[in-house]
Amino acid sequence: MALTDKDPYNAREAARIVLLAARAAHKESRGKSPKRVLQQAARIRELAQEREDAKAAARAEARKKRHTR
Repeated sequence: MALTDKDPYNAREAARIVLLAARAAHKESRGKSPKRVLQQAARIRELAQEREDAKAAARAEARKKRHTR
C-alpha cells in the first residue's frame, strides 16, 4: 500500500530511501563516492513505480470490464 496518493512508496521503502540518503550524505562528507548507495535508492524508486503502475493498470482494466457489461 502506498504511503500517500502522491508517491508510490510504502512505509518500508520510504524509510529505506531516507536511510540510504543519509548514508550517501555521510559518504560524501567523508570524500567518498555515494554512487552505489544512490543506485540502490534509485532501484527502490523504480520498483515502487513499476508496482504502482501495474496496480493502476489493473484498476483501469477492472473499471473497463465493469462498464462494458
